[in-house]
Amino acid sequence: MNGILVDDAEAVAGLPAIETAPIEGQACLLENYLSQPDHTMDARIAAARAKLGKEAVVLGHHYQRDEVIQFADFTGDSYKLSKIAAETDARYILFCGVHFMAESADVLAKPWQQVILPDLNAGCSMADMAEIGQVEDCWDALGASLGTDGIVPLTYMNSAADIKAFCGERGGLVCTSSNARGAFEWAFARGNKILFLPDQHLGRNTAFSMGIPLNEMVVWDPYMINGGVAPDRLKAAKVILWKGHCSVHQRFLPEHVDRVRRDEPGMQVIVHPECRWEVCQKADALGSTERLIELIEKSPEGSSFAVGTEIHLVNRLAARFAPLGKRVITLDDSGCLCTTMYRISPAHLAWALESLVAGKVVNQIKVSEQTKHWAKVALDRMLEVPTAHAIQRPI
Repeated sequence: MNGILVDDAEAVAGLPAIETAPIEGQACLLENYLSQPDHTMDARIAAARAKLGKEAVVLGHHYQRDEVIQFADFTGDSYKLSKIAAETDARYILFCGVHFMAESADVLAKPWQQVILPDLNAGCSMADMAEIGQVEDCWDALGASLGTDGIVPLTYMNSAADIKAFCGERGGLVCTSSNARGAFEWAFARGNKILFLPDQHLGRNTAFSMGIPLNEMVVWDPYMINGGVAPDRLKAAKVILWKGHCSVHQRFLPEHVDRVRRDEPGMQVIVHPECRWEVCQKADALGSTERLIELIEKSPEGSSFAVGTEIHLVNRLAARFAPLGKRVITLDDSGCLCTTMYRISPAHLAWALESLVAGKVVNQIKVSEQTKHWAKVALDRMLEVPTAHAIQRPI
């Protein structure tokens, strides 16, 4: 691990001292924090937060581990959190999530707000599957074979800022899992084909829910010539799906649903639309993270659910609703955690907060002005999309 320095660490008045090596005078390495047990950071985090007051706001994504999310001022999905942060007067936004989320927060933030990602290694495998050079090559190839006038590029919120900007600059927009269908309808009102980035499963489930058959969708593989798609298939397709996926949600399989049907009669299966099409077709209902929570909240006492989403959220829901007589389990017994989200630990949060107390901003996420402009265009266009079109089937 690279040694990241926080100078004048002793200036963090009133906080417990950390044993440090005498590097460049008084200095504190991130490694010194990471060598401590998670629970020893609780008092430090609380003390630093008290000193910073309203200057700092901590955001916790639904998939974040409990040891960190307990300190969040707000919890939710990435877009909701970015909007909330931009509406606050906090100078510092500490996003306990992954890189693309912090980028989105910076795009929406006020000019004087600074976004911090406690661990720069907290990325998103799905977002990383769509690299801007590959997407530009795809667009050029589509232009050469079809022309791009009738193609509208859409990207899921789970994408890098430069991919959002790419879509914004070319007449497209950003969508969330709760308004993906509305985004598709918006796009089809402006063109005859959609290029959907980067999650093929959300794109496929959305298109299918609108009555578009599977044979009118193709998957573009950026590592193959012309995406690995025959020209006639490309011409006939209404939806071009990027070959990307969520490593957590793709792990859920149809046989997991079959097992619940066999072993847990009467249990309802609800899954996120980032799951495979075959899983979504077998489920009782599907929807965004917020929608899944809502389904459990509104269910009567005695209801039981097998949930196809990240394990930290499922465990949190199980604990929350057990006293209300509701049973919540994971759809997959082996459990599926977001390993990149898990990278952010109490030690990372303590380090970032104490650095702010000491007058140091670490791990700031800053999007270039040009990228920020076009990414915001794509995000603003999303406001034209109705949010009632969640991919969901009522139970």
